Amino acid sequence: MAEFKYEIVENLGILSDNGKGWTKELNLVSWNEREPKYDIRDWNDDHSRMRKGITLTSEEAEILKNILIDEFNK
Repeated sequence: MAEFKYEIVENLGILSDNGKGWTKELNLVSWNEREPKYDIRDWNDDHSRMRKGITLTSEEAEILKNILIDEFNK
C-alpha cells in the first residue's frame, strides 16, 4: 500500500463519539502536503489511525451547507 502524509491543520469539531476510543470529526486536513480540505471521518484518540471518510473542497462544503440549511428549514 502506498504511503501518504496527512496533517490535521484544524480540528473543527467532534460530531460523535462511539465510546470505544473513536470519534467522528470534522477537520481541515492536508493530504500529501496539498491544500487542506474539509474532512469527515472516524479517528482514534491520538489521530494515528483513521477509518474511511469523505473530503470536501470549500466549494463542495458550501453546497453541502446550503443543502442542510434547506433541509432543516422545511
